[in-house]
Amino acid sequence: MDHKTNTTLLFSLLFSITYLITIATSKDLCNQNDKNTLLKIKKSLNNPYHLASWHPETDCCSWYCLECGDATVNHRVISLTIFAGQISGQIPPEVGDLPYLQNLMFHRITNITGQIPSTITKLKHLRSLRLSWLNLTGPVPDFLSQLMNLEYLSLAFNQLSGSIPSSLALLPKLSYIDVSRNKLTGTIPESFGSFPAEVPYLIFSHNQLSGSIPKSLGNLDFNRIDFSRNKLTGDASMLFGANKTTFSIDLSRNMFQFDLSRVVLHESLGVLDLNHNGITGSIPVQWTEYSLQILNVSYNRLCGPIPTGGSLQRFDSYTYFHNKCLCGAPLDSSCK
Repeated sequence: MDHKTNTTLLFSLLFSITYLITIATSKDLCNQNDKNTLLKIKKSLNNPYHLASWHPETDCCSWYCLECGDATVNHRVISLTIFAGQISGQIPPEVGDLPYLQNLMFHRITNITGQIPSTITKLKHLRSLRLSWLNLTGPVPDFLSQLMNLEYLSLAFNQLSGSIPSSLALLPKLSYIDVSRNKLTGTIPESFGSFPAEVPYLIFSHNQLSGSIPKSLGNLDFNRIDFSRNKLTGDASMLFGANKTTFSIDLSRNMFQFDLSRVVLHESLGVLDLNHNGITGSIPVQWTEYSLQILNVSYNRLCGPIPTGGSLQRFDSYTYFHNKCLCGAPLDSSCK
């Protein structure tokens, strides 16, 4: 056998060994405990076609709806995102047995019913929890306040009832809360005026929340507030101020009553919707200095002329109509 043949055979052998090691390594990427847990989750969801790639003979890190971490976490499962599939059942309690999970999402699966499982509290690394557009019932659980690394919480578009737990304000990293489109009752917690770190987006629209906004919320500088379509009453003027850099405030379709004449805006405000309330007073002249992108003050009890100049005439009459005695362009009624 000549030297050239020996070299060729050696390279072939090395290639074969490298290939076999790669195959073996790739099969070992998935942690066996994680794989067993995922197969239990699949079984609990009645083995849906949506999870057909979840086969016990393959590497779970290549499965649909999953992401594994890098070598620093030994390739453990860090993300489980199941959405828009023909799946029925309840959120499997086994999701709590994926100890490295950072992101958990069940989204747009209307045949997912039942309550939020308490086993979620075992997920000490969880940063994002999105259980939205499902058919979940029961309360927004108080135990969510145990998820100390949680940054993003969305429970929107469900059938959740009861009140919003005040303990959510204890979470040190929470920057987004969306519980819109549920059947929540009770008041906005007083504790929401003192988040420990970042001030979160608060999206509570389309519920049955009642009572007044806690004055403590006036201490915070929110980026976005949406309290629309509830049964909230009283004063909401504490949400405004020259020092507030809020971009979007939607208080529409409630029963708020306060004097708009006293409301000072910050130049950062881009969206303001106050329609269908009992707000009195007049539109301040200073509002002509702001560059509002969306404005709606219709269906209130406002009076006086709509200030001219600036951007206030950019909006059509639908922004202003059905008030007590607002007048001037773009309304048909002239000021006497």
